[in-house]
Amino acid sequence: MRLSAPSGRSLSRVLETAVNISEGRDPRVLGALSAACGRALLDRHDDADHHRSVFTLASTEPGVTEASARRLVSVAAEDLSLDEHDGVHPRLGVVDVVPFVALTPTMPDVAVAAARAFAKWFASTWQVPVFLYGDADPGGRTLPDARREAFVHRAPDEGPAAPHHRLGATAVGARAPLVAVNVELDGDDLDLARLVAREVRERDGGLEGVRALAFPLTSAGHAQVSMNLVDLRATGLERACLEVRDRLAVRGAHVRRVELVGLAPAAELARCSEAFLTWAGISREDAIEARAARADAAGPSASRAAGPGRQA
Repeated sequence: MRLSAPSGRSLSRVLETAVNISEGRDPRVLGALSAACGRALLDRHDDADHHRSVFTLASTEPGVTEASARRLVSVAAEDLSLDEHDGVHPRLGVVDVVPFVALTPTMPDVAVAAARAFAKWFASTWQVPVFLYGDADPGGRTLPDARREAFVHRAPDEGPAAPHHRLGATAVGARAPLVAVNVELDGDDLDLARLVAREVRERDGGLEGVRALAFPLTSAGHAQVSMNLVDLRATGLERACLEVRDRLAVRGAHVRRVELVGLAPAAELARCSEAFLTWAGISREDAIEARAARADAAGPSASRAAGPGRQA
């Protein structure tokens, strides 16, 4: 679901969260989740193959982002279950990941406080184990660390010691702004997608700050390289996508489309060339700050109607 945005200015104070919910197929449920968010909902990205949706929430007003996130996850906890969940994306729980992001120049400790308060509230209200990550975790462990170590080498930071029978567990963090982006191949060669993902991700000697996985998109008949760009100063959106494009090209393959998952910080979109944005089909209006400005200017009466998300 893309909401209209002004060409507008960057804002001085924005708190964002991109809540990852393990549901990407049922229009009724997705509509109810969207309605619960209120005016803080700036974007909803649905993916049927991943069986996952990302709800981008942000506001310039204190407390609005946190309240919206709590309403959203309460509806998810009431309506959803991990039983028979078959999406290709890795997951800990129904409410899978809740990251809080203080956009510059909002101080990072604002996001840390919001994340820790949310973790305590969610664990106590729904009896779901919560693992902290990023700046919210005193040990500074990453989200991949949390996924890998949960219940094996690490006990939850909040809540019960074992996964909830229906809701699983949740990772809650505070982090710097990142960009999530999918690069879809023009064919279904999953082995090639895996090779390119391995070549571009940092842990295998690729680009600094790039986490990448490959997924099959059964509904579309294509393969996908899915990236999280977690250090935008080191590797930005344009460089990461073009690196995937070039590595496919030398093997005779091409990019079918580029898909921004949620929104991006205004500063990162400003770094991108017009040629790249045109090729990728990304607009400078896909900026978190501009969307938040418009939503807050519209006021409480401007509720976000449920609608279809962007399907992968």
